[in-house]
Amino acid sequence: MGKLRQAAGKLLLPWKGPPDSDPYPLGLCRIVKEPWMSSHMFLLSCPVQHYAWGKVGFSSEVAQLLASSDPMMVQIEEDKPYAEMWMGTHPRGDAVILDTDISEKTLGKWIANNLPCLGQSVKKTYGDLPFLFKVLSVNTALSIQAHPSKELAAKLHAQAPEHYPDNNHKPEMAIALTPFQALCGFRPVQEIVDFFQKVPELRLLIGSKAAEQLEQSMGQDLQTISSALRVCFTKMMKSEKGDFEEQLNILVKRVSQEVAEGKDVTACNGELLLRLHGQYPGDIGCFVIYFLNLVMLQPGEAIFLEANEPHAYLNGDCVECMACSDNTVRAGLTPKFIDVTTLCDMLNYTPAPRSSKLFSPVVDEVDPYVSIYNPPIPEFAVLQIKVPSTTRFYVVTNIESASILLVVKGKAKGNPSVSKSELSLQRGTVVFIAADEFLSLELSPGQDLLMFRACCLL
Repeated sequence: MGKLRQAAGKLLLPWKGPPDSDPYPLGLCRIVKEPWMSSHMFLLSCPVQHYAWGKVGFSSEVAQLLASSDPMMVQIEEDKPYAEMWMGTHPRGDAVILDTDISEKTLGKWIANNLPCLGQSVKKTYGDLPFLFKVLSVNTALSIQAHPSKELAAKLHAQAPEHYPDNNHKPEMAIALTPFQALCGFRPVQEIVDFFQKVPELRLLIGSKAAEQLEQSMGQDLQTISSALRVCFTKMMKSEKGDFEEQLNILVKRVSQEVAEGKDVTACNGELLLRLHGQYPGDIGCFVIYFLNLVMLQPGEAIFLEANEPHAYLNGDCVECMACSDNTVRAGLTPKFIDVTTLCDMLNYTPAPRSSKLFSPVVDEVDPYVSIYNPPIPEFAVLQIKVPSTTRFYVVTNIESASILLVVKGKAKGNPSVSKSELSLQRGTVVFIAADEFLSLELSPGQDLLMFRACCLL
């Protein structure tokens, strides 16, 4: 974690604030820039996407953050979905710079004219922010999907650029802000085989031969299991529309009747089945719940989705960080373009329990208020910063990468390392912080401070 603490080219001076306070936890010194180093830290106004699957009005965390960031200017429409807030330089959602003294109006344009702000390694490797930071508020399920590897992305982009608009991979990580439900990765084979008995409509759709092949693979080597799982899943996903609609209608009718009779339908995932069928009637994605792990994240828990990992977000609010790409291969629970063959060919068919899908952060070695979600890819990491109300002063430390800071809870006054003015931070505030900059905070009394910071720890 040493990359979070390097301060080359700076003077280290002791704190000269109130004698009874120390804003720099664990003996950190105040870092003062040399005169030749200018400050690059400012507030952002971030675009919101109103996708139909988003939570509506103030039920949406996106809407709440938006309204809290500027309560005098923002008007939330109670019947409008607020699905995503984008924090970054994506061409379809470039963040707007609020400082009127800065000539560039958007973050992307400003970074293009101030590349050293990225940090030396990020500038050399990527030449732009290599990540897109988001808040998602999910009301109805997103598509059954996976993201291609770099190699596959390049191939898909060359073949069908209208559907796969770039040649980059898109690993992503979701950290729950509220209880968050998702499908993620293939279940252990025993669970899938159990569903063949509990959900006879599923076995009929797949066929006895494929079902028996999966049953007989249990206890054998991983390659044999994965091969049998691929056959089963592909057989289901490529079944004729009339066939899967017939079996789905029978299943939904049966489960609905059991619910009406007051029976427990947990064993066949009945509640989720009926919910998804209500959102996407007659969709093959309704059967996917019997193959993929159902994961419920509590606030602060995370999942990391590598290339070729099947998944679908179902409900809840999260912060999400991803590599900059729009490449998504979909095959169900969506009105968008679906590519069943590509999805079935590309997936990782390694079964694993739901517990293995959780991605745990590591508490920073120096600052106990920081938990680091650092996935095994270079483009991004996310820091969760939880400062208790008993702490009056705190420093958002300098790192060697440009970063974006989101305030989820609390209020504070911020003093950048070199700045002409103070920054006011409150729920919904988004701050761009250039590489090697730090931010001194004075917390409002009686309020905990919760922030998330996306960066690139090359």
